[in-house]
Amino acid sequence: MDENVIAFDKNQPIETDIVIVGAGPVGLFAVFEAGLLGLNCHLIDNLDKVGGQCAELYPEKPIYDIPALPYCTGQGLVDELMKQSDPFKPGFHLSQQADSLSKLEDGRWRLETSTGTVFHATVIVIAAGAGSFVPRRPPLENLEDYEGSSILYAVRRMEALRDKRIVIAGGGDSALDWTLNLHPLASQVTLIHRRDQFRAAPDSVEKMRQLVANDEVSLQIGQIKELKGQGGQLEAVQVKGSDGELYDVPCDVLLPFFGLKMELGPIAEWGLNLDRDLITVDTEKFETSVPGIFAIGDINYYPGKLKLILSGFHEAALMAQQAFRYCRPDEKLVFRYTTSSTDLQKKLGVI
Repeated sequence: MDENVIAFDKNQPIETDIVIVGAGPVGLFAVFEAGLLGLNCHLIDNLDKVGGQCAELYPEKPIYDIPALPYCTGQGLVDELMKQSDPFKPGFHLSQQADSLSKLEDGRWRLETSTGTVFHATVIVIAAGAGSFVPRRPPLENLEDYEGSSILYAVRRMEALRDKRIVIAGGGDSALDWTLNLHPLASQVTLIHRRDQFRAAPDSVEKMRQLVANDEVSLQIGQIKELKGQGGQLEAVQVKGSDGELYDVPCDVLLPFFGLKMELGPIAEWGLNLDRDLITVDTEKFETSVPGIFAIGDINYYPGKLKLILSGFHEAALMAQQAFRYCRPDEKLVFRYTTSSTDLQKKLGVI
């Protein structure tokens, strides 16, 4: 269990101002913004740790577009956001999915998760990224025999791949990024794609081709047809080349990057206004078509939407202002700056 998770009595509903569905970067920053206004939060995530896609899919991948941080890793960003939210003591409920949602007689929400945890909350905030996500698995026989040992859908620790013979399958950003990141420490990196055209950033493609020209990376045009190995350990993958010929590529680890299948799950049944599996919101409060339910981050849609962590941070700040009005209807909302407000600084524990 994550060290940040506190045990709660499942026999009693958890009373809170806000339930945040999704414990990724945007959900974590929403805790901070709500905390500044004196609102308490609980977060639900179907993953077994906080951090969302940053922690699950690219914990060691560099991120360059977070304000004031010229460089950080996915996990590094999550760690700093956890420190930032810590003064407000959020509750984390991991390895469970937000399931049923209904209204209580007093106007608050009753939310129950897939494990039976029940919340009574004034506000629901959906910060679920693109929804629940699972990797697209290659259609290969006996695939499950190797998953988790020789077949990995995410690189959580690069050092574990040192001196391995790695086959990377795919033609998008993830495949190219990991080809570039892993070739210095692997004994051999082979990139396999069905065609000699790629959907990744042009700069990444150019760098990959230079490595291929220098014989530092092998590029094979074709498709993986068979897995070869025993006892959960791959020894080779059989590839059908563009000429139709079959041949083996030695392999200790296969990294298939064929994208993710995104599903809203039970959220799709909550009566929200959906647009292509995204939740439509306004740009004043980032509220959905249902009052008291908000959507921030990649899960939402509005004209001009940019799927950036930066955008989600902005949305979280404006969401918190309206959430305060729902949660504290008898109190006046006063906008204050952390740089000058001693009250906020006390909440943050800096004075």
